[in-house]
Amino acid sequence: MAAYSFSVPQEIVFGRGTLDKLPEYVKKLDCKKAFIISGPHLKKIGLVDKCRDALKAAGIKSGIFTETEGNPGTDTVDKAAELFMDSGSDLIIAFGGGSPIDVAKAVAILGTYGGAITDYEGVGKVPGPVIPIIAIPTTAGTGSEVTAFSVITDHSRNYKLTVGSNYLLPKCAILDPELIMSVPVKTASACGVDALVHAIESYISLKASPFSDMMALKALELIGKNLRAYVANRQNKIAADAMLQGSLYAGIAFSHARLGNVHAMSHPVSAYFDVPHGLANAILLPFVTEFNELSDKGKYYDIYRCISLAPVTKKDFVPHMLTQEIRVLNLSLDIPGTLVEVGVKEELFEFMTDDAMKSGNIAVNPRQTTRQDILDLYNKAFR
Repeated sequence: MAAYSFSVPQEIVFGRGTLDKLPEYVKKLDCKKAFIISGPHLKKIGLVDKCRDALKAAGIKSGIFTETEGNPGTDTVDKAAELFMDSGSDLIIAFGGGSPIDVAKAVAILGTYGGAITDYEGVGKVPGPVIPIIAIPTTAGTGSEVTAFSVITDHSRNYKLTVGSNYLLPKCAILDPELIMSVPVKTASACGVDALVHAIESYISLKASPFSDMMALKALELIGKNLRAYVANRQNKIAADAMLQGSLYAGIAFSHARLGNVHAMSHPVSAYFDVPHGLANAILLPFVTEFNELSDKGKYYDIYRCISLAPVTKKDFVPHMLTQEIRVLNLSLDIPGTLVEVGVKEELFEFMTDDAMKSGNIAVNPRQTTRQDILDLYNKAFR
């Protein structure tokens, strides 16, 4: 067995109503003023105000930035960073899905060291500790509250850049299932499959370890048995609890094992056509799963058992059954079956393939992948 290591250095609190504990954790960090980074939808439905009210009741001042978009760009980061620095805050609260959390991590860097976020592109470019972050996810999907990465779109080159550093790990993550019980159905389905993709890709990754496998399998169990119920009724408390925990464990899993071709390919889809990240992953998943069938060493059966409504014995299982099960799942969740349905244009596939091949996730995909393989997969997913 290859050597491996793991750590989960954050404080993580889970449970309904735990948003009320936010002031307690702000004070634990000895911070005086918080800056909340969120999105317009959460502001509109009153959740950002609920967050601010909890802080105000404890005597903690706060500033806000609520202009984070679905695929946040460098301009958004610059704007948020400027407002943060003007606010005099000493803490960032990332409140929302993966996009606000990504922006919060980027702002934490610029608020500490200045410059542009492109200066820190890659892994290990952040020179030291950054402004502390408390992450409060409001979707069950990204797992960003426990990852050391920030993904930001550079529109000047239609490219999703990644900044990776353990300094970006939020100091604390507050997971309150009540916050994911009012999301729109399309968000619930796309984010839910995104979490499923995290669990699947980390489980079959060439960098998987006993620790990441443990986290990925628990995530698969929770998500596989509850995703349909959660999408059908976001007020289902048991399903919401399971989905948020599953997303958390999947995030921890891929933080240690990386991902695979689905994520390598989805980033260009989002960068060029502004397709939501989770939706791009969901569309690509069955095509990449089919491609990887050849490399399966038994893990496909484990995944199948977690998500199938009609389980079979191991001796009757063949890897293609998982691909078909994922297609059935996507159909039941009203996920589009092809890239053309979300506005992707095939004339850009050559450029998208070049960008996908730059991803480090290609190297840990279980089946060795060439540039032509990626181009072929884009064409299959398009038609």
